[in-house]
Amino acid sequence: MGGMSLQRLVHRLLVILIAALLVLQLGPGNLPPSDSGERIRAYTRSYEFGYEAWTFNAFWVKFQQAVLAAPRYLDLDSQRQIVLDYLALVGQIQQSEDQLAAIYADPAIPDPDAASQDLRAELAALYGRRALLGPLAESVLQQMVEAIAAELGLTLGGQPIPPVLYHSTPLPWALIVSPRDRIEQMHNVSLATETTLEQHIALEEAVASGLDVSTLVVPVGGIGTYPTMVIQTTSLNFLVEVIAHEWIHNFLNLRPLGLLYNATSELRTMNETAANIAGKEIGAALIARFFPEFAPPPAPPQETPPDADTSPPPPAEPPSFDFRAEMHATRVQVDALLAEGKVEEAEAYMEARRLFFWDNGYRIRRLNQAYFAFYGAYADVPGGAAGEDPVGAAVRALRARSASLEEFVKRMSWLTSFEALLTLLGE
Repeated sequence: MGGMSLQRLVHRLLVILIAALLVLQLGPGNLPPSDSGERIRAYTRSYEFGYEAWTFNAFWVKFQQAVLAAPRYLDLDSQRQIVLDYLALVGQIQQSEDQLAAIYADPAIPDPDAASQDLRAELAALYGRRALLGPLAESVLQQMVEAIAAELGLTLGGQPIPPVLYHSTPLPWALIVSPRDRIEQMHNVSLATETTLEQHIALEEAVASGLDVSTLVVPVGGIGTYPTMVIQTTSLNFLVEVIAHEWIHNFLNLRPLGLLYNATSELRTMNETAANIAGKEIGAALIARFFPEFAPPPAPPQETPPDADTSPPPPAEPPSFDFRAEMHATRVQVDALLAEGKVEEAEAYMEARRLFFWDNGYRIRRLNQAYFAFYGAYADVPGGAAGEDPVGAAVRALRARSASLEEFVKRMSWLTSFEALLTLLGE
């Protein structure tokens, strides 16, 4: 087979199959449903995303690419060009889809079907190109992520376990459910990709009023299935970061931290924060090695010339609107109000703050307990929606005290509680 022997192909497919069985059986998505989860599904069942069909299709795409092993026949320049061509194609598709949506939304166009005939034919051709080029670009990026993972020591005998597998498609939406009297993600229900904003709002309101909870439908960038689901985007830096983030979830799903993802809100934050930290580091290393032209510019040198004025510099002008700082302040105040049992006051305050954010250019549709329960778990950067939650700070502290990303990920992977993390830190 040229680039891959039959024996090696069979071995790799066997590794993928075993890893898939473990991830699918042991991953957090397979925890038994709770009573509250079944009550929520009474509202969402007809809108839910079908993971079984998606996973079968994704595995078939991955199997075909594994048999072809096309990236092994290509030099690095050709591999890079495939990825860049794919990103450009995604950009064309997104632009054409926006134009199509505008035609159907324009009341001045009496017959949008006729007016969009040429554009729909063009889109069909673009979708056909994506169906051919997308899996090849995925294989290239999977191989690159595996190379970086091996360099960073996140492999077993040079083989990532599980192998890096992802598939880019339109992603499901996530209905987040939190109690009203505290910020905690009770449930995350995946909704079909084609559900509309009107349906999202109707579901939010029905579940919230029927079960006296806080609800919000949010978009997601990736989902840690196996193969993982990754957003279609034109940003290479963001794409490789999400691929790595979701693979870290697969890695953790074979270890205690991932197995306990849904056990407590603290463990969910530990999982997501660790995956964010590792995803960003792996993504940055991949860009630096394979696509250096996309790397951010280096920070300017800080050395002071011998004859420079050493007096303290004037204070920097604060940004006109600091979103992270304002969101942090909002979360802190909401936590304080909820701790005092002032649920209605907290909700009124969040709505007032939502209008404040809106007036400053941040189009937040609904700011509530569910919003903070979802976005607050990604705490790799201080502040923001996490507020004063100590979990993210503890995970960041462990990364700072770890000699390498390998040490950090492996130490995190065996933790079973937030208390275990604090003990590891000596706190």
